[in-house]
Amino acid sequence: ADVEMSELLEQLDIDLAEDAKDQPVFFGGPVQTDRGLVLHSLDYRVDSTLEVCPGVGLTTTRDILIDIAGGATRAAPEKFMLAIGYAGWGEGQLEQELSMNAWAHCDPDMAIIFPKDASVSWKQALARLGVTEAMLSPEWSSPRSDDAFLN
Repeated sequence: ADVEMSELLEQLDIDLAEDAKDQPVFFGGPVQTDRGLVLHSLDYRVDSTLEVCPGVGLTTTRDILIDIAGGATRAAPEKFMLAIGYAGWGEGQLEQELSMNAWAHCDPDMAIIFPKDASVSWKQALARLGVTEAMLSPEWSSPRSDDAFLN
């Protein structure tokens, strides 16, 4: 999202502690880009935390941002990724896309979800699938189709 966590926290009037590590803010998708979410390790839990897969939680409260910023007594998650917006699907749409093999997917890998260097996580994910960037097409269907599966 071309913004650092410190900039986002400043907009929310949350101070980033001197010893807190600044992090990039990721673009989660085009839906509700005025809202954020935090994917994190499950060493951090609050009542609203949703476990999305083994070892990974999702929390969307302001409190997690305060904890990450170092401004609270509760310890921040050891690993986390902050994203703005999300990608959404209609009822049954994702299941249909998965059944049509429209998605390449694999089991969750903490090193890819919470990378030390986010610039390499895409290549790591592709390698996990046995694919390189050169094997992917940069082209959309032409002419553009109303069927999202063809684009």
